[in-house]
Amino acid sequence: MTVTVTSLTKAAAAATAVAGAIFIAVQIGHPSTGSFTTETTQWVARSYAKSGMAALALVGITGMYLRQYRKAGLLGLVGYLMFAAGYLAMLSVEVIAATVLPNLVDSEPGFVNDVVGAAAGATPNGDIGGLQTLFNVVGAGYILGGLLFGIALFRAGILARWAAALLAVSTVATAALAVLPESFNRPLAVPEGIALIALGISLWRNPRDSHQPTPATSSANAMPVSPVEQPAVR
Repeated sequence: MTVTVTSLTKAAAAATAVAGAIFIAVQIGHPSTGSFTTETTQWVARSYAKSGMAALALVGITGMYLRQYRKAGLLGLVGYLMFAAGYLAMLSVEVIAATVLPNLVDSEPGFVNDVVGAAAGATPNGDIGGLQTLFNVVGAGYILGGLLFGIALFRAGILARWAAALLAVSTVATAALAVLPESFNRPLAVPEGIALIALGISLWRNPRDSHQPTPATSSANAMPVSPVEQPAVR
């Protein structure tokens, strides 16, 4: 099997679309923030799914950036780095939620509730250490990075522009969750899932520059041209 730029780009496209689908699926019937200690099994399953989503999204946005880094410019680079940092922090948070917090439910229920609440934007009652910084990185990277990356994708014009605009708007819209009831939390995640699916499909359909020469064309262009015979000098 030969690994090519096109095949790698299509793999990133598939990862993006799957990440978007998972992001929507985990919102369906999601338990409330305060029910972690009573619905631990469901929380763990969803946290594992979100971990996979974050990892796939990292692969996907990397593929999107590399596909159009020339046109994305500095804005694209900054947006990509911030968005990637947000998803990497999100991956860390979900791994902690799936593997660490369940073991503390019985011994430290107050700490667990503080961590889960802080992850949702609430103010913890006790000290949760460096986790608060991690949550801040998730928020800043996801919101600001998503906005800049979406704008860069829109300006580059290689992938579907409506999906790039939706990505920018949907990530910024999550900032409103700080003042909105928790019931808005899950519906506001759906637009970004749709944006990721659409961007993944668009990337799959446009894995390489259309003006890039094919091997056959390159070979033809490389063929030497017979020189014009000159009359013999007498």
